[in-house]
Amino acid sequence: MFSIEHEFDATVVTLVDEGTAPLGEDVIINMFEDCVTIEQYDPRTDSVQKITLSNTQVQDLTAALDLPEGVYMLKRKSD
Repeated sequence: MFSIEHEFDATVVTLVDEGTAPLGEDVIINMFEDCVTIEQYDPRTDSVQKITLSNTQVQDLTAALDLPEGVYMLKRKSD
């Protein structure tokens, strides 16, 4: 299950783990104009872990989901 919310400066997607135990903590993805953050609560450290991806890294990740094993470089459109 997931939810999508549009806030003032970001789109927030929350991924909720469903199914049989053990379940993972919710994953919160914040999509800003210049980056994407991924957050998840870590019960071992009692803190939220956060990863920040640039828009280029997100584009690479999106492409990687549909490619076989290997090393790739995407051609970027010129601005």
